[in-house]
This record gives sequence, C-alpha cells and structure tokens, in this order.
Amino acid sequence: MSLKYVIRPMTEDDTFAVELIEQGIFSLPWSQKSFADACRNQDNVYLVCEADGVIAGYCGMWTVLGEGNITNMAVSPDYRRCGIAQMLMQSMEKYGNDKNVTSYFLEVRQSNLPAIALYEKMGYKNIGIRKGFYEKPVEDAVIMSKIIG
Repeated sequence: MSLKYVIRPMTEDDTFAVELIEQGIFSLPWSQKSFADACRNQDNVYLVCEADGVIAGYCGMWTVLGEGNITNMAVSPDYRRCGIAQMLMQSMEKYGNDKNVTSYFLEVRQSNLPAIALYEKMGYKNIGIRKGFYEKPVEDAVIMSKIIG
C-alpha cells in the first residue's frame, strides 16, 4: 500500500508535530513558538508534507527582495528515501516563484552528503563554506545557491 502525500502550508496547529521532528533530528532545534512566529510572517513560506495525515517533513524559507533563504528542511526518519525532501523543495520553489524570488540560498552540514546530493540534483551550486557554522558538533556549512532565469 502506497502512502498519499500532500504538501501544504504549515499552520500553527502543525507546529507541535514539526517541533517533535526538529527535536529528533537537530542538536539545536527550533521551538514550537519559533515555527509559529515564522508562519505568521507574510514574507515567509513554511510547508509541511503529510503522509496519510501524519506530518512527515517540513521546509521553511524567508523571502527578502527577490531572495529566498531556505531556513529549515527536515524529513522524519520513518519517511526518508521516499522523495519527500524533493517534493518539499519543488513546492518551496513554486511558492518562491510566486513571490518573485529569483535566487535561493541555503546552508547544509558538510557531512550531510544525501542532502547535498539532492540539492545538486535540483540545480543548487556550492558557492562557499561557513567555517564552524554549526554547533553540537561543530561543523562547517556548505553554502549553496540556485539562480532562476
């Protein structure tokens, strides 16, 4: 039996489930309040992926003057390798295009090779390194960008 996936805007009602995923994956997780605040900002786009009604992943982006900064991307371990991250990124870019975003930026842990491979597959380029950007453990961030048009 295959799951039914739905990508939709994150609501404040989703933030508890999102926070649980965040806590299970990241060493310095965002709080439920941080996600709720981000959802209320009209310049931001936060999406969730539901798998048969369960929040399986989420993605967030802040937009400013035609630039989209992808702030969050996570998929619950139970739902990885199902194409959810790619679906979220494609949907995020569609929302960005609707907001006249022409360039996208993100940071990713240097050791997160599956994520880097996905971003490269989607047309993102490595444009630099932020030394010691991440904590717990300390690690460099790969800065990636995608320019539209």
